[in-house]
Amino acid sequence: MLQVELDSALSTVLDDMQRAVDSLSAVLADEREALLSADVTALDAAGSRKQALMQLLEQLDAERLQLSRSAPQTARELEPRWQALLQVLRGCREMNQHNGSVASQRLGSVRRALAVLTGQDADGGVYGRSGALQTRPRLQTLAEA
Repeated sequence: MLQVELDSALSTVLDDMQRAVDSLSAVLADEREALLSADVTALDAAGSRKQALMQLLEQLDAERLQLSRSAPQTARELEPRWQALLQVLRGCREMNQHNGSVASQRLGSVRRALAVLTGQDADGGVYGRSGALQTRPRLQTLAEA
């Protein structure tokens, strides 16, 4: 009787993981759209949802590992489902890396624009004794806040 419950619990955890991974994939797509449209509110919401889903996936994976040790035969039988989940997670990792690249490019553009407006040399900073980045001002400031 206990073995049947363990088998069912492992299958349920994989079902929960599948739903979480599907949600993560959708959130990453939302995040990409928010990045491309410069929608800060949507980007913040996507980031919060992404973080919550990652925490959920970590918890579910810990449960999966524990149940797999308790029900090794069922774990072997469910291995194809686990491998399919891993494949989708790899796709999510690629989407996340792409989103990070887009965010980095946007940040670089904003920093260059601010450097032009404030008269700072965007590429010519050095680190001071305190570890803070120190930039060299240009001779002429274009705008001041």
